[in-house]
Amino acid sequence: MTLRLMKNSNWVSFLFIVFAFFLYFYKYPSSFSAKNMATQEAPKSIYDFTVKDIRGNDVSLSGYRGKVLLVVNVASKCGLTQSNYKELNVLYEKYKNQEFEILAFPCNQFAGQEPGSNEEIQEVACTMFKAEFPIFDKIDVNGKNAAPIYKFLKSEKGGFLGDAIKWNFTKFLVNKEGKVVERYAPTTSPLKIEKDIQNLLGSS
Repeated sequence: MTLRLMKNSNWVSFLFIVFAFFLYFYKYPSSFSAKNMATQEAPKSIYDFTVKDIRGNDVSLSGYRGKVLLVVNVASKCGLTQSNYKELNVLYEKYKNQEFEILAFPCNQFAGQEPGSNEEIQEVACTMFKAEFPIFDKIDVNGKNAAPIYKFLKSEKGGFLGDAIKWNFTKFLVNKEGKVVERYAPTTSPLKIEKDIQNLLGSS
């Protein structure tokens, strides 16, 4: 009798667990599928991303395949703005015909130093600072709304005291295979990166 009760009790427990799982899958069907999709579709390079340019048009970064890229979060009203744009322009002019590209992403997360609209940002970057390299849509680089490309960049190359972007003009260097090879602090001037850019341009 006792053995029979134990068996019945085990069956009840088993059925309860099955029922609980059924309810969970019914209520949260996407949680498991999202994890599976994330595992299956994890980005392998920067070419897996599509971003928006400053005018709101979709741009597939696969179009930059085979180029060395310098990805920078920019701001118009930062103490580093003038020197960084000046030196980025020097690098771009020097290497733009050698499979080199600069991708600039405006961000207003650091002391509100990029407050303008996309149109205003473009005016400042292209007219005041003479930037000829691509300027993209204003994005978040940290937090829950961080752009997917920046989540990828940070996961590939963490920073000092955590992966978060610390300030305007953090720079990521990407090789011709779309892999992040180096990360530079906001205070690292673009011209100090030139040797690393040259090395990647000279590689196959």
